[in-house]
Amino acid sequence: MTPAAKSSLRALGSIELQTRRELIHARLREAISSGDLAPGTHLAEVDLSEALGVSRGTLREALRQLQQEGLLSADARGRLSVRVVTEQEVEEIFSVRHALESLALELICAREDRAPLVAQARRQLESLREAEGDFTAQLDADLAFHERICELSGNSTLLHSWRSVSGLARAAITAAGSQTAVHNMAYQRHAPIVDYLQAGDAAGGRDFLRQHMHDAARLIEQRMRQRAESAAG
Repeated sequence: MTPAAKSSLRALGSIELQTRRELIHARLREAISSGDLAPGTHLAEVDLSEALGVSRGTLREALRQLQQEGLLSADARGRLSVRVVTEQEVEEIFSVRHALESLALELICAREDRAPLVAQARRQLESLREAEGDFTAQLDADLAFHERICELSGNSTLLHSWRSVSGLARAAITAAGSQTAVHNMAYQRHAPIVDYLQAGDAAGGRDFLRQHMHDAARLIEQRMRQRAESAAG
C-alpha cells in the first residue's frame, strides 16, 4: 500500500472518530438541556463510557468540549459535574448578551442593503415557531436565532464573543426548568427584533433587547429561588 493510500485510510478513521465524538457531545448536551442530567450531577467517565458504549478517550474529548462551552464544571480533583449556574451568573450572562446583540442590531440597521439580511433573520425566526412542542429543538432554535443576528452583523469578533458565552446561556436558560424556558423562548417574544431590523430602528431595537434580556433573566432568577426554597423546605 502506498503512503498516500495509508494517509487516506488514517483520514477516514479520524472522520469516524470525530463523528462519534460529536454524536456523544450532542447526546450529552441534549440530556443537560432537557434536565435529564440535572445541575450538580457528577459525570463518572467509567459509568458514562459503559452506558454509551464508547471508549473513555472519545468520551473525554466530548466532555472537554462541554466544559469549554460552560455546561460542565470541574471540582478541585478534576471531577466533572453538570454546571450549577448562580443568580449572579444569570445576570452577567444576559447583560453581556444584551451588549453584544444590541451592537449586532445597530450594525445591521446601519446598512442600506439590509433587506436580504432581514429576510435571513426572519427565516431563522420561523424555526422557533416550527420547534414549538419540542423543548430541546426550541432551545436550539432560540440560541440559533440570536446567533444568526450576531452573524448577520458581519463582525466576526462580535460573533466569536457571543459564541463564547452561548454555552453559559444554555446552562442559564435550562437552570430554571422547561416551563420558564419555553415562555422565554416563545416566537412572539422574538418577532419584534426582526421588525426593528426591518425598520432600521436601532434605538428602538436596543431598548427592546434590553427589556427582552431583563425579563428573561428575572424569570430565570425567580424560578431558581423558588426551586432553592422548595429544596430547602
